[in-house]
Amino acid sequence: MNYRHAFHAGNFADVIKHIVLVRILLYLQEKDAAFRVIDTHAGAGLYDLTGEEAMRSGEWLTGIARILQARFSDNALPLIAPYLDIVRAFNSHPATLERYPGSPLISRALLRPQDRLTACELEGNARKALIDALRRDSQARVVDLDGWTALPAFVPPKERRGLVLIDPPFEQKDEFERLAAGFGEAFAKWPTGSYLLWYPVKSRRATDELAQAVAQTIAEAKSPGKCLRVEFSVTPQAEGTALTSAGLLVVNPPWTLSAELKTILPELEKPLGQGGAGRFRLVPPI
Repeated sequence: MNYRHAFHAGNFADVIKHIVLVRILLYLQEKDAAFRVIDTHAGAGLYDLTGEEAMRSGEWLTGIARILQARFSDNALPLIAPYLDIVRAFNSHPATLERYPGSPLISRALLRPQDRLTACELEGNARKALIDALRRDSQARVVDLDGWTALPAFVPPKERRGLVLIDPPFEQKDEFERLAAGFGEAFAKWPTGSYLLWYPVKSRRATDELAQAVAQTIAEAKSPGKCLRVEFSVTPQAEGTALTSAGLLVVNPPWTLSAELKTILPELEKPLGQGGAGRFRLVPPI
């Protein structure tokens, strides 16, 4: 599977991933101590929704465009609003959606003066775009390094608090295995950090094996943590079709996150569903 993000920016998978990302970072803000975000496969940072790739796929039209127009309950809206506010801040007019921020810019929007971002991107054009987006930003560093190499190299950060986002492009057949191995190597060095692992759901066997490998790594650690599993499907996955289901593994999640997602996810099923309501799967921390 080749996941060139310019075609998919702002789609349903981005919406789910970035809502969870924002909830984790807001939780980290609750303590005064500094934290660091390490984004191992950062991408270009900012995506043009009027560009050729985004217009050709149109995935954002059934993703972020619908969420911005949706109405949420009084319970869910305060949990979703911080994410929506960040997206709106990158667009010049509230009624016009032209740009979508990727994970590094969403993370940057939630850094306090004491916090830092390390964003890794190996592909030349994407790295240049990310550098341009973060130019002269003393709190953010763009690193020309393969994410799998950077993952064990940058943990633990000197802040000893923070989040590692692992969101590979899934261009290689062994990406699930690399994700499990990379997480295991990093977790061995920093078992108290939080980790957010994104994956496409094309094969139930592959996703279950990933979740099992992550759970085993956590269980075998000297300081075992917990793992929350989230999956969201907009329509049943059929062979050869575009991505319709994606998941997240959140290792050492905020204790508040599971309850927050129980409030948020049911209200995303209708606006994100295609040909009917979507559906989610939430496995509580174990």
